[in-house]
Amino acid sequence: MAAVWARYEFDLTPDQLAKAVGVGVVAAALHLGGMAVRRRYAGRHPLGSLGEIRGLAATTAVTLALLLLALAPLPQRPVPASTPVVGAALALLLMFGTRSVYRHQRDRALRPRAADAQKVLLFGAGSAGEGLLRSMVSDPASAYLPVGLLDDDPGKRDLRIYGVRVLGGRHDVADAVRRTGASTLILSVANADADLVRQIREATLATGAAFKVVPPMRELVNHRITVNDVRDLQISDLLGRRQVVSDLTLDHDGLRGRRILVTGAGGSIGSELCRQIMRADPGELMMLDRDESALHALQMSLAGRALLDSPDLILADLRDDEAIRRIFQERRPEIVFHAAALKHLTLLQRHPGEAVKTNVWGTLNVLDACRDVARFVNISTDKAADPISVLGYSKRITERLTAHAGANHPGTFLSVRFGNVLSSRGSVVTAFQRQIEAGLPVTVTHPDVTRYLMTVQEAVQLVLQAAAIGRDGEALVLDMGEPVRIQDLAREMIDRAQNPTPIVFTGLRPGEKLHEDLLGTGEVDVRPLHPLISHVPVPVLDPIEVVGLDPFDDPQKVIAHLVQLCDRAVDPADDRPLDVELSH
Repeated sequence: MAAVWARYEFDLTPDQLAKAVGVGVVAAALHLGGMAVRRRYAGRHPLGSLGEIRGLAATTAVTLALLLLALAPLPQRPVPASTPVVGAALALLLMFGTRSVYRHQRDRALRPRAADAQKVLLFGAGSAGEGLLRSMVSDPASAYLPVGLLDDDPGKRDLRIYGVRVLGGRHDVADAVRRTGASTLILSVANADADLVRQIREATLATGAAFKVVPPMRELVNHRITVNDVRDLQISDLLGRRQVVSDLTLDHDGLRGRRILVTGAGGSIGSELCRQIMRADPGELMMLDRDESALHALQMSLAGRALLDSPDLILADLRDDEAIRRIFQERRPEIVFHAAALKHLTLLQRHPGEAVKTNVWGTLNVLDACRDVARFVNISTDKAADPISVLGYSKRITERLTAHAGANHPGTFLSVRFGNVLSSRGSVVTAFQRQIEAGLPVTVTHPDVTRYLMTVQEAVQLVLQAAAIGRDGEALVLDMGEPVRIQDLAREMIDRAQNPTPIVFTGLRPGEKLHEDLLGTGEVDVRPLHPLISHVPVPVLDPIEVVGLDPFDDPQKVIAHLVQLCDRAVDPADDRPLDVELSH
């Protein structure tokens, strides 16, 4: 009707008005009929949603086409031919307008109240930031009310997302906090590098505002980012190296439906292994450990209860060869991840016989029981590369024993070598944290000591990747980026705690290196299957050679024997010692 009225310049005769009303009623009937048909066969969408808008546009277009087809052949048209076109456009505009008002009012009602939520700035207007912003503005009970966005992309300057404006970049943090009155800044860049984290954190804390982050994408793989994902800064976020787990692609098909056994399942690596294996839907997951309390904690974390009555928990000691053999015969695992070991370098340096009984003989017991498994993954350490400690010697020997099993058993036997794991039991981060909380000086061995550091998630991803691509007799080594200076790590933790805690240098202990190596002398960095994983061939060691170890002998003699077993090169073709030694 408005189209006809405008067409005749607001001067309609009664006859023209009657005809316009008639055509208008027909148009409305056609539109309502089209909506009913669309709803029946295509369903309906929420009011004001993008899906409903598309449906309205399609129905209006069909109504327009039908009216034009009906009017075109008539010699005396009741309304001008332009009327359906203009009328359809006006109708669509009005429908969009009313829905826009509805959406605006609804969205305002869903936003948290300023009196009940703290004002926050989000740094990062990418996919993670936009997802977090959407979560905040659509939850009336949210603890955060977004009042501004920051992003370094100049193309996003002054952009409004869900009604929140981009106010600047990293250099505008102080100004944005002052303008908005925000009490918290959330770094919503899911894969931010350490330099960006440090810079934004320092700029935020200088304004007196709190600083929080969203977790990296590897932790969000199973769900969209929400307000519940916002957390305080962790030391892993401040590592002077990039996180590489997101670059590793895993295929869980190799684990799905298989019988899998994890030794040392209650430890830091073993428990995370169990958690990630569970996501792959194994046929059976057997978790073996000698520590009953660790198994109790593991079952609690996996199942939310710890009745200890499940057959998937196995209490056994690797030193008991008969028990290990019986367990493997009865449970018949297809894939074995060997994470059990003694790992504290200084203690093993004083008690090398314990390293022999657990790390060497315990691994040999498991390897003997694994003659029929499809795949065996031995978890080693960077200390096995050119070792100078009892821990390094014992782990190097386990690599060589694993290589021997690979040469003589039908399955695939390989090792995985990586550096220190952050926040594992007894790790440097855990020790520093306890010293800071107790108000004690933070002890660092040497001002220049460096270590390769990785998160437990990275370590486990590497192990699972190795299970998929590793080959017999290899040690797989992850590209861990640049090593981290431990003094810098200590200072970062002290700064976060904001306590005036001094650093005390204690000197390197026996068996400790100033700088660790990932590859030993003579080992070549070859990456045939993945750009982040090196494949290092390992010389085999006949198990007969380690049977002669005497763990009760003089500690220095035990260590000398371990050194000899590490240095003795073997021809893989005939397992006979060669007349050469691997130099350190």
